[in-house]
Parts: sequence; C-alpha cells; structure tokens
Amino acid sequence: MLYPLFFKPIPKQRLWGGRKLMGFLNKPFHGNEIGESWELSAVSGDESVVSAGPLQGKQLNELIELYKADLVGKSVYERFGNDFPVLIKYIDAQKDLSVQLHPHDHLAKERHNSFGKNEMWYIMDADPGAQLIAGFSKDTDQNEYQQYLQNGQIEDLLHYETVKRGDTFFIRTGTVHAIGAGILLAEIQQTSDVTYRIFDWNRTDKDGNTRELHTELALDAIDFTKRDNHKVVYTTDTNQRNLMVDSPYFKTEIIVVDGEMNIQSVQLDSFVVLMAVQGDSQISVDGTTYAFPFGSTILLPACLTGFTIKSNQSEVLMVTM
Repeated sequence: MLYPLFFKPIPKQRLWGGRKLMGFLNKPFHGNEIGESWELSAVSGDESVVSAGPLQGKQLNELIELYKADLVGKSVYERFGNDFPVLIKYIDAQKDLSVQLHPHDHLAKERHNSFGKNEMWYIMDADPGAQLIAGFSKDTDQNEYQQYLQNGQIEDLLHYETVKRGDTFFIRTGTVHAIGAGILLAEIQQTSDVTYRIFDWNRTDKDGNTRELHTELALDAIDFTKRDNHKVVYTTDTNQRNLMVDSPYFKTEIIVVDGEMNIQSVQLDSFVVLMAVQGDSQISVDGTTYAFPFGSTILLPACLTGFTIKSNQSEVLMVTM
C-alpha cells in the first residue's frame, strides 16, 4: 500500500555552490561547493530512492511502473506514462551561476529527446543586495544580441532583480537567466537537465580552462522580447492555498500554516509534492503523523484522499499537476 514518501536527497557539486544546504537546510552532505540538492528526480542516472518505510530502496521510476495512476494520478499517467514530469531541487548559489536558458518542449524533444525546462524559483534566503537575472532589459533581436556577446558587453543587455525571502519567479523556456551569489532557493521545474550556457563571467578553473558555452545552440532558443512577467505576485493568507504558478507544466501553491490545515487531495487527480520552505511542520495522513522539518520534501501519492499540515508557524510549497 502506498504511503507518504520521503526520498534520499542527491547532492550535486557545482563550482558556484557553497555549504548552506548542509548548514541551513541540514542536508546530510559532505564537502564544499555543494550547489544543488535534488529532492525528487526521475532524471536518468539520478533517480530518487525512497528513504524509509516498506518501499525503502525503491527508485521513483520503479514506483511509477508498479503503481501507475495510484501514485501520480490518472490524468497525469495518461499524459506522461512512466515519466515523472517534475524535478524538485534546493539550490545554494555561493557564487553567480552562468547566464543560461532552456529550450522549449519541441526543440528539446527534437535535439535531446527531453522535455523543455520551464522552472519556478522561490527565494528561501538571500544576502543583502543579492540579485538574479531574468530576461533582457529591453527588446532586442538576434543580431544585436550577438553584437553585445561578441563585444563582451552581454551584461549590459540583461535585466537584474534584487531579491529577498519570499520573492518568486517563473522562468519560461527561452528566457536568459542566472541565479546570483548569496541566494538559496527552492526550484520546481520540468524533468529536464538540458541547459544552454551563453556567458560564464569569463571564469576559469584551476587549470585555466573556461566552461563550455552553447552559443550556436542557444540562438534559435532565445526569447529576445523584454518581458515584465517573470516575478510572481501572490497572496499569503494563513491556512489557505494561495496560488503562485498555474502552468501547463506544474501548479504551485503556498500554504502559510498556523495551527492545522486540512487538504482534501482526492479530487486533484495528481500526486502532491510538499516542500518545507520555512519552519517545521507535521504531516498527518490516515492517522499517522510524519515529522516534516524545514528543508525537507515529501511526495504524497495520488491515491491518498487527504492530509493535514500542523505547525505553529511554517510555510509549505504544494506542487501538483
């Protein structure tokens, strides 16, 4: 029988990573430059593994094949089959990430046999003055973009946002973007690891080598239009489901819990992913209570009829399809 599932987080070393995932989110990782914690992944070679209960040791992919719609929901299974549609992460940027973008579904399928990568960022912590990049500062085109790139002036064409805890961004495919130094965030994205890197701050490794850029691949994937809809406006009413992002790729709500919040999930026809982005909580399902500490992630199978979140004061992201 299916039950609420915790998975072993997968650490990803990145040259821009730090130690906040261990120190701030209490992840059981070792070493420096840990940039990402993959909380829930069906990416080939990086499949999440159940950490507790009767299904301990089973991979997410195995569970979908075994339980199908009971795990992910009837409509989700009809649409995606055995492919889990989202990738859930926590990201610690001690240094600036490269300026990059992701191709849309059609291009990603054609070139990489992959989904595209629309993604959402929820800022959990930010150093004073920390910034991220989302899109261009003005409308441009391929020719002008290439001139800025060739002249080493691409930074002048980018749109910068100073951020604080709670700020949320929906980064659509084709949008040039970068997470800046000093930002810790939760990321919800389509299941894809396809990234086109266009600028890396002229960084070199210890041997003097630069990282690969994908200049040509990126050209027909870039959205050159200046858009003002990257930042998400949302409410934070207590003990309510507050909508943040409602897209064809995933839906994310935030729940500010003070006391108890009961959610009937049976009518959603979808799995539910919960991310503890502020404070500690407890999750109760069918008479069993599970600790849900800050920085953790839980997958609630679609066959569960409902659940209760209990906390004195916490914030939880709820992701469905």
